[in-house]
Amino acid sequence: MDNKRVVITGIGLVTPIGIGKEEFWKANLEGVSAVNFIKSFDTTEYRTKIAAEITGFDPLKYLDQKTKDSTDRFAQFGIAGASLAVEDSGLDFGKENKNAIGVCMGSGLGGMLFYEKQIVAVLEAKSIKKGSPRCVPKITPNALSAQISIFFKLLGPNITVSTACSSGNHALGLAMDMIKQNRANIMLAGGAEAPIIPFTFAAFNAIRVMSGRNDYPKEASCPFDKDRDGFVMGEGSAVLILEELNHARKRKAHIYVELVGYGSTSGGYHMVMPAPDGSDAARAMKLALKTAKVSPDRIDYINAHGTATQANDAIETKAIKEIFKGHAYKIGVSSTKSMIGHSLGAAGAIEAVACIMALRDHIMPPTINYKTKDPDCDLNYVPNEPQKKQLNYVLSNSFGFGSNNACIIMRRYK
Repeated sequence: MDNKRVVITGIGLVTPIGIGKEEFWKANLEGVSAVNFIKSFDTTEYRTKIAAEITGFDPLKYLDQKTKDSTDRFAQFGIAGASLAVEDSGLDFGKENKNAIGVCMGSGLGGMLFYEKQIVAVLEAKSIKKGSPRCVPKITPNALSAQISIFFKLLGPNITVSTACSSGNHALGLAMDMIKQNRANIMLAGGAEAPIIPFTFAAFNAIRVMSGRNDYPKEASCPFDKDRDGFVMGEGSAVLILEELNHARKRKAHIYVELVGYGSTSGGYHMVMPAPDGSDAARAMKLALKTAKVSPDRIDYINAHGTATQANDAIETKAIKEIFKGHAYKIGVSSTKSMIGHSLGAAGAIEAVACIMALRDHIMPPTINYKTKDPDCDLNYVPNEPQKKQLNYVLSNSFGFGSNNACIIMRRYK
């Protein structure tokens, strides 16, 4: 297993600040916030009225009408991301053994948009006859990997991971393991989510984990800032082409980075709150370092989970310092969520793209909206402006509801 190396040869993503890697990355470096007042439904009764929505997305640019009609928004994001990633990779599936090409995607909620519409239709009509035969295949979370597999007629592993906010990172780590275990030569892996809908948003609103800064939407997501008051919800997808190194070399593929580490743990603590001592998050980082066979002092940059909740940011900082000791103060630690909000099951995959681009360009993207230092959060959070730095190894953290933790490590390809 350890003899096989896994590289990333294609990138595709759909985000609130850009579709495609270059548009997304340019907005990252410019510190663009996508947060604004929600336009897709009436928020009159909601405490939180803001989110990072994707506007102007046309699924028919990426999939046919039949596929569009049979998929929920989250799966449409996923297919679009996969299409962009395949195009970017230069793969010609007609020349490949499709039995050796799989899909592993993450989604925390699945097709909630269509689900909500169906429940409303049935209740308003007071008749189950209003239920659609498309409901089950559209709402199930595994529609994400399934529809991508069907779209490209891929015959290898077909897996959807649903571990809340760590789903995307888990999907990338499991896909890497699939290749290392010789179960596939190529994996399409990442995450997709479309949670900005009335009932789902109300549910998060009820547990008061989202920011209430409706008067200042662009500044609402402020990870690690002393005055942070919760996360801002986002949506989107990211799909990466993971490929066995020799296979990539044989077809002369462009190689972005090598995926070398993956750690997964549980805090066994609570469905919403992170374990206060951060030991579970620290163990996930430690396991990622172990599988990457790299010492803590080699990590140059961390893309943090960084949700802007009081508990998460302080506990993540504590866990980073536990693992990296004094070196923690030499690492750049930033949160992509300050710009695009928290896209739940898609977050880890989108943030992996930020890590790849950072490695490519030797530049750490900023944490925007950072104004007031928190004594419990005392690291270099790359405040407000990107920072240039020679990068060789980067770590990406994802910590989800239900005590789910997943960390991945990528390195510059040599």
